[in-house]
Amino acid sequence: MADTIWQPDLSRFDGPKYLALTRALREAVRTGGLEKGARLPPVRDLAWRLGMTPGTVARAYQIMTQEGLLEAAVGRGTFVAATHPKFGASQALILEAPASSRDDAAEGSGPADLRSPKLPEVGQNEAISAIYRRLAEQGGFDYLGYPGLKRDRDLRAALVGWLSDRDLGAFGADDIVLTQGGQNAIGLALQCCLKGARPHVILEELAYPGFRHAARLNRAEIVPVAIDGGGLSAEALDEACRRTGARIVCVTTEAQNPTTVRMPMERRAEIVAVARHHDLQIIEDDCYSVGAASAPLLRALAPERTWHVTSISKSLAAGLRFGCIVCPTGQGEPARLAAQHSYFGIARPIVDLMMGLFTSGEADRLRDRAQAVFARRLEMTLNILGTFDIAWQMGLAFVWLKMPSGWRASTFVREAETEGVLVRSADEYALIDSHSPNAVRIALDGASPEADFTRALEAMARLLRNPPGDLPV
Repeated sequence: MADTIWQPDLSRFDGPKYLALTRALREAVRTGGLEKGARLPPVRDLAWRLGMTPGTVARAYQIMTQEGLLEAAVGRGTFVAATHPKFGASQALILEAPASSRDDAAEGSGPADLRSPKLPEVGQNEAISAIYRRLAEQGGFDYLGYPGLKRDRDLRAALVGWLSDRDLGAFGADDIVLTQGGQNAIGLALQCCLKGARPHVILEELAYPGFRHAARLNRAEIVPVAIDGGGLSAEALDEACRRTGARIVCVTTEAQNPTTVRMPMERRAEIVAVARHHDLQIIEDDCYSVGAASAPLLRALAPERTWHVTSISKSLAAGLRFGCIVCPTGQGEPARLAAQHSYFGIARPIVDLMMGLFTSGEADRLRDRAQAVFARRLEMTLNILGTFDIAWQMGLAFVWLKMPSGWRASTFVREAETEGVLVRSADEYALIDSHSPNAVRIALDGASPEADFTRALEAMARLLRNPPGDLPV
């Protein structure tokens, strides 16, 4: 079969070149310009004709293949497989590397990636460099031995002060285990709690995807439980425990991800009552909440069974991969032993660095500066999108946007992508067989210039005001 002679006019499409080509391909398939079964030009040929890199064309082909519109046959080429997408663009793009690392990075700034919050640079790199310079000048350190169960105790003591703005009940350094970020903390807590060949883990029906990944790695069955305007439903939790015999629940109280809900005090007490009745262990995820807690957390209400997970990824620097668990009373040493058996503890240079950040007061100052930037980005978001049905919290680095009449979340994500804006659909947070609301999560980008962030918000506002039937061709 000969290659299709197809060369789109990309001047009609705004945004990065790979997104323009992706939109041109969708339009050609939808309108019949590229019929089902047509073989597309080879990547290098089309790249030459369009004046772009082969990597840019390959990326557009890959996105369309992941959506189900194209299929690639080894040794035969790339063909039009369908006239309508089988999968949402968000599902395909979640596996993509950051745009800045791709071949088309040199051709422009890339899309506005609002799928995950990005911390602003407010002096973190300079502070980290200064601490390591000071350590190098002082000398005398010994990094040859493995981390031990007691060598990081001073850092655990410093973390007690760092967490003092949250009511976690009585705890000290011996109740803390250090982890390589929040995801590692979730996995470690599950390892400490799960028993049996096929245990059950209860999750909120809309939840941070890392929960289900960690549960599956631990061979656990996932049990979705309904959430409402107050967070996890205590009645649904009780029913799930009776039905499945589950002995662990993962829950967010201060900042539910993705809905932004803050669980009221009455609901927290109800969750604890159900947990005690069924002897549930609780993993409380507090990684996104940065501001002072509004009420006692579950670790304060049920210290005998709550594993409080947090990290610095949303407040200081994600690349350091540093977090911790405030363990149930009496479980700190067994958890640290499990950590040593799993990953030998935190690398000693990171321990020294974090000790310097906490004891110098730099960690607090950097967190406050980053929060000031996020507060400004939230203000910008509400000024531009505030007329729509949007949920938010001060101090939280994402918002939850319910779709207006005429929009489906999957369609909005796809159209926003063609405008150079990447967001996450509610589908990405829904568990199997769970209800997925017609909404998207928009992360606040603290790293890009304000003008770029504003353009991304304005592009979404234009789309929201013009549902698909009114969108210009």
